[in-house]
Amino acid sequence: MKKPDPGLYRTTQPYPGKEDAFPAGVLVYIGVPSSGMPFVVRPGANRNNRWFWGDPTTPLRAMGWTESLVKLPPEGFYTLPEELSFEGGGRWLKNAVVQLGYNEEGKGIIFVGEQHESEERNLLVFSDRGRLVDDKLLNRLVWAPILPVRNEEG
Repeated sequence: MKKPDPGLYRTTQPYPGKEDAFPAGVLVYIGVPSSGMPFVVRPGANRNNRWFWGDPTTPLRAMGWTESLVKLPPEGFYTLPEELSFEGGGRWLKNAVVQLGYNEEGKGIIFVGEQHESEERNLLVFSDRGRLVDDKLLNRLVWAPILPVRNEEG
């Protein structure tokens, strides 16, 4: 049986023998090291609308279970393929830059980029409160290749 691709997934069935740790309807990460056995892990901490993966990891021995997983787009920055209007008013325009994240159930959440006029630096700010999106829209978001820059101190 083929090893799964590394990445984010939503479970649709519990992991056999680990039903409490990996029930149906949760976000998981499948890791595939270059050598060794693939593993599955649940989210650990969320910072800046991104999950960081915790411990422990669980060796992925039930390869048949991976066929029940829903592959999810990577967290990161995208543009909207269409305008979104919201009940009670408000809208996000087509091609708006958004950040994609997920809740613990593996449902997509988008956070719109905002430029704050009072900010002296030229940057976009993403709220920590976003909007849930359905899988139909989630899979039509357009990747925005924004270069990550690390602060190097010293």
